[in-house]
Formats: sequence, C-alpha cells, structure tokens
Amino acid sequence: MTNSNKIIETIDLSRVYELDSEEIVAVHDVNMEVHRGQFIAVVGRSGSGKTTLLNLLAGLDKATSGSVLLQGQDLSQLGEKELTEIRRHKIGFVFQSFGLLPLLSAFENVELPLRISGVKPNEREERTRDALEMVGLTRRSNHRPYELSGGEQQRVAIARAMVIRPPLLLADEPTGELDSSNARAIFGLFVEMVHSQGISVVAATHDSTLLTMADEVKEMRDGAMLSRAEQSLRFR
Repeated sequence: MTNSNKIIETIDLSRVYELDSEEIVAVHDVNMEVHRGQFIAVVGRSGSGKTTLLNLLAGLDKATSGSVLLQGQDLSQLGEKELTEIRRHKIGFVFQSFGLLPLLSAFENVELPLRISGVKPNEREERTRDALEMVGLTRRSNHRPYELSGGEQQRVAIARAMVIRPPLLLADEPTGELDSSNARAIFGLFVEMVHSQGISVVAATHDSTLLTMADEVKEMRDGAMLSRAEQSLRFR
C-alpha cells in the first residue's frame, strides 16, 4: 500500500509509568501501521498493553518515547485543544462499557457528538439517521438504553462513534460484555463498515474466536508487539 493510504502509524512507541518508585513498562517499542480500509485486531492477555496502546493512538495518553503519526501528523507535537479537535473529527471510540447516557434515546445519544461540534440541526438529523441505519437500529431510535439489549446498546455506541464520519475507529474490548452471537455480529459490523465506508478499525480483544474476521492480527505480550514469526507459532 502507498503512504497516502496510511491512516496511523507508531514509531518505536513506548509508555512507562512510575508506581512507588518502580517503572512499569506498559508499551515497549511498538511499530505498527494501519492503512485505509483495514481491520486490525490487537489480541493479548489482560495487562499486555492493548488498552494503553489504543489510548496512545487516540492521543488520550502521551508516549514516554517514540511517535504516533495520524495521517502524517505527530500527536506529541499537538496541544490539548488540537488533540480534542482530532478526537472530535478524525477518531471514533467504542468501549467495553457502552457509555450511553441513560436519559437520552438512542437517537439523542448518537446525535450528541454533532451537537457538541456545533453541526446544524438539519445535518445533525440526517447524519444521525444514517448512522443508526448503518447499524440496523432505525426502528429502535426512540428507545432509551435500558429498553435495548446489550448488543443493541453496543450498536448505538458504534453509531455514535461513526456519526462524526472518522477515518479511524478504535474499539477497546467492544464485545467484552456480549455473548458470542452478539460479539460475532459486532465484529461483522466492523468488517462491513471497513468495506462499505473505507474506514480503518483497530479493535483490542481477548476473544480468539473473532480473530479470523480481521484483515490482520497483532498480538501483544508484556507491552511488546510480537513479530509475525512469534505469532504464527502461538496461533498454530
């Protein structure tokens, strides 16, 4: 693939925390590239560094060393205001806990990022309806979260992430609270969005049954990303 298709990349990316005068290496010298229209699954045990890596990709955490380049722009060189703008327009987030506001309907939850960004009412309505249609929840748009199943709530969360039409979607254990059937449906939705919308998806998961649905699997262990040779031995 050409560099123009590169959405995000990391260069020797590391994050070290200090805890009681001890250094904890959460991410160690990670080099990865994500291209347009690519679905990457990041797998690893709890504590392997998956969530820290996603937080670094999103600019929610700052690297101790190395770089994160989003469409060629070094996130470490940006101030908090610029990072906030990037997260509002270029990166969508989906988490294990759905994070929906309980008093708002599905429609209102999805619409909220557009309200915050100052999008005009007519455009807000159109984009919100498009996002809900994409996840198959048009008929449930007036329901509040407690009236929806876990799978439906996660679909609302995905629609909320996608309503800003970002080139990159980051998902941290998005199927962690779902049964196997709903988990497979959510990963199937990611595949569909990658193909139909041309977005890129990076999803952290511990569910090995879903890995065949991704274009590429990257495994983390003790903060480091395993080489393809190391992964091929592990997944045989």
